[in-house]
Amino acid sequence: MQHKSRMSLMPVVFALLFLVGLAMGYALNNKAGGGSIFSKNKNTTLQEISNLIQAKYVDPIAVDSLNEYAIEEMLRHIDPHSVYIPPIDLQAVNNEMEGQFVGIGIIYDVIDDTVTVINVLKNGPALKAGILVGDKILKANDTINLVNKNQQAKEIRNYLRGKEGSSVKIYLKRNQQFKEVNITRASIPIPSIDVAYKLDSVTGYIKINKFAERTYEEFMQSLEALQKQKMDKLIIDLRENGGGYMSAATAIADELLAGDKLIVYTQGNKSERAVFQCKKEGLFEKGELIVLIDENSASASEVLTGALQDWDRATIVGRRSFGKGLVQQQFNLSNGGAIRLTVARYYTPLGRNIQKPYTNGVEAYKEEVLHRFIDGELSNQESKSLVGKPVYKTPKGKLVYGGGGIIPDYFIPIDTILMDTSKSNYKLMMGFNKFIYQYFFSHQIELKKYTNYKTFYQTFKLTQEDWRAIEINANKHKGSEIYLSPELKVVLEQKLKEHLIKLLFSTEEYYKYKNLNDAFIKKATMLND
Repeated sequence: MQHKSRMSLMPVVFALLFLVGLAMGYALNNKAGGGSIFSKNKNTTLQEISNLIQAKYVDPIAVDSLNEYAIEEMLRHIDPHSVYIPPIDLQAVNNEMEGQFVGIGIIYDVIDDTVTVINVLKNGPALKAGILVGDKILKANDTINLVNKNQQAKEIRNYLRGKEGSSVKIYLKRNQQFKEVNITRASIPIPSIDVAYKLDSVTGYIKINKFAERTYEEFMQSLEALQKQKMDKLIIDLRENGGGYMSAATAIADELLAGDKLIVYTQGNKSERAVFQCKKEGLFEKGELIVLIDENSASASEVLTGALQDWDRATIVGRRSFGKGLVQQQFNLSNGGAIRLTVARYYTPLGRNIQKPYTNGVEAYKEEVLHRFIDGELSNQESKSLVGKPVYKTPKGKLVYGGGGIIPDYFIPIDTILMDTSKSNYKLMMGFNKFIYQYFFSHQIELKKYTNYKTFYQTFKLTQEDWRAIEINANKHKGSEIYLSPELKVVLEQKLKEHLIKLLFSTEEYYKYKNLNDAFIKKATMLND
């Protein structure tokens, strides 16, 4: 499984962050049957040109690749979220939304052009085969070289994944020794709930990373466990959640809203209006509820947030959400690929469509969140973000806005110390990201002395030698000399601790430490109904 937690802290990546969630996450989890998107009874101009190229072009050419390119370009001119999924990628994309994949059970990153294991999943095949964090995978099945700076992420994924019960031979390097391991692939769950625990004596916290097939089931298990601990207040964290199945979002909303309230409705030019409303008594209809969002909360995240805000059920904390109000449906194709085509818009209970404009093209659309940073919106809500937006009034008289995302009730500015484009922070973070793994792999003996995350975060400190190593790593890249201010060192050490806790202990303990200093969490815990 590809490592998803690269510390993408720089504004230049804002425009890319939404792609992971939005390219995979679509709203309707029904899939239309196979069949060509082109009529078989009559040649289209596109088919004629394709046939002519195949018959007459001067050099050999892969016509299938040309057809895929033509499809992708066609969809780019419709809207930013209608996408073509090639046959080679479809299974992996479907697996992500189904909440499982077949593989060996590792999380890896490519460090110095080498596939490096950074986590071994519990109860997975790799753990049973003795794979350890820090192992460097050099080859798969004798002939496939994984040490290659030009290796694409999906190529590596395809080498390690396969059919359930099949095996792969891994050649790895560990502590200057080489080892050969046979691993039998198995089904690996992909949880959509990162963590659920009590922040204090009354407040529960649930972090949802996507809305997949099993998200509602996972959410209910988490909610029931928290209620057994006498939870009165719930914080649902949807930050960085790019969406997924709308059905999962509406099912969760039904547990939080009373009566037969409208949750969302969809409508399109060729799609009749479809209404989704509460159907049963929910498990948490009356307790205090807070939802955390940011600029990468999108699609199904916005469906849930919008419904709770429109009915005055939840207080929304954070920054304006992404602004994806389009509904996709998957149509399988005869070539083994699929198209996720926009078929409708969704509307919140008050009739808000929160889709941001996309008339300036796909590239401008992808850069819109970056421009929020440049324009100052992410650091100051008193900006042009509300200008020209349609205004709606909730049952309790609160003003809410349509067009271009969900506006939170309480604004949390972005931490700008690592986002200063006028300095060398991009170069710094390139070096710092590499330093984290280097530090972890080279300090295994010292780090294993820490038996719990609390002792670690209370006592761990970087030395002057460590800070010098960070500067050396950063200054290997071209640009001005890096200066680490005292304020910057505090932030960097905190980030280092966060990721070392995840590597040393668990995702749950990572969030427990991270949330201690989280401005969103601090604001949410201070709020009262």
